[in-house]
Amino acid sequence: MDEDESLHRYGLHPSGANLDDVRGLLTAQTRLEKRAQGDGDTELMKLCCVQLFNAAVPEDVLLIWQAKSASMDADCSIDIQLLCGNGLAGTKEYLSSRHLPEAEAALQRLLRCETAGDFEDFSAAGRSAWYAAYYAPHT
Repeated sequence: MDEDESLHRYGLHPSGANLDDVRGLLTAQTRLEKRAQGDGDTELMKLCCVQLFNAAVPEDVLLIWQAKSASMDADCSIDIQLLCGNGLAGTKEYLSSRHLPEAEAALQRLLRCETAGDFEDFSAAGRSAWYAAYYAPHT
């Protein structure tokens, strides 16, 4: 499946079983990208992250982080804001409550990006609208 197929099948706001499909697709592409940069489809990975961002399920934060940290290309393709579908404060709280190395790494990156101004005027709704406009030519 490529980016256009996923967008057509699931849209930007999947729900129910479709969310599980998106998670599976992201996990498979992340695994490929971790194996060797370029083996995964980073544009498809980004779309999956947008879809999960829009669902705002806190437990998806680490899945999105794993995708973002799969390679340098994935890191550049997947915006840090995509970790925060549940809001910046909610995401920081969630990551702080997890006692896992990847949760700590994601939290530290969020904090650095926040300090750098990457979250000025951030809102999940505003970012969702931005992605809707970004993907509009594909729909």
